[in-house]
Amino acid sequence: MAPHLTVVIPVYNEESIIASAAEELRQGLEARGLDYEIIFAENGSRDATPAILEELCAKNPRLRWFHSETPNYGVALKAGILKARGTYVICDEIDLCDLTFYDAALPRLERGEADMVVGSKAAKGASDQRPLIRRAATRVHNKLLKVALGFQGTDTHGLKAFRREALLPVIQKCVVDMDVFASEFVIRAWREGLRVVEIPIQLQEKRQPSIHLFKRVPNVLKNVGKLFYVIRVRGT
Repeated sequence: MAPHLTVVIPVYNEESIIASAAEELRQGLEARGLDYEIIFAENGSRDATPAILEELCAKNPRLRWFHSETPNYGVALKAGILKARGTYVICDEIDLCDLTFYDAALPRLERGEADMVVGSKAAKGASDQRPLIRRAATRVHNKLLKVALGFQGTDTHGLKAFRREALLPVIQKCVVDMDVFASEFVIRAWREGLRVVEIPIQLQEKRQPSIHLFKRVPNVLKNVGKLFYVIRVRGT
């Protein structure tokens, strides 16, 4: 039978924290009595991450993983969502796994108050403990989305919870990959008239980013430009 909740986590070269983070998340979900599955969307790892995931998933049938040869956060996340079987889906990050977000988001979905809940790093009441340069990058990215695509929220990247049935048609329309896929997913849900609710989160990462911030900039600009053309010019 399909579980109540699917957690999808993209992973790339995470051998240092994957086992401990997975166990911490598993214990938290068990303590809450949730019927769940966790899908690890491993993409392009060159360390021991695949071997560790193979061992973890062999020991626990609630854990699943799949491999993509090329490092691509957006492609991996989208594939993981499409593999999800739960009534509700949470897109998490291996260096976060913040169960307080689950506690706040799931009841809103279950009560029918929202179709998607976004954990915002920039909303009033949020606490973002990342380095200043990364906090500034989030503000710049969100401003770019507002100007280019008319987005009215405060954040698109990071923790998201949603009703799978309501959001699957939105996923099918998404056209970009890498980091900007997460932004497109939220923006399309909002533009489709679905009930997208933001809640503030307390953000403190467990390790340094696996990909350097400035290496992401060219692809972000390219994909935001593609989204502007597809959504604002072509209207699709």
